[in-house]
Amino acid sequence: MTLEAATTPNGTDVYVDHGTVEKGSNGPFRIVFLSPDRDRRWGFFCSNCETFDNAMDPMGRIQCNVCGNVRKPDEWDAAHE
Repeated sequence: MTLEAATTPNGTDVYVDHGTVEKGSNGPFRIVFLSPDRDRRWGFFCSNCETFDNAMDPMGRIQCNVCGNVRKPDEWDAAHE
């Protein structure tokens, strides 16, 4: 698996995993780690608009705050709509 070193807008050094992705509506989300040995997850990188500005809700839905790319939740319940 290939990791790419990157720096977030606030100056945090992170590592983007190009081998593990979460399918999004407009492009994949790549998992981001704080260290190259993948021991601590930091968040996600939106491949559609190339940003770290993403949010995940308690059901596992990932949404890019810039382009609106969305990963559907792990579990879905109509009561949450």
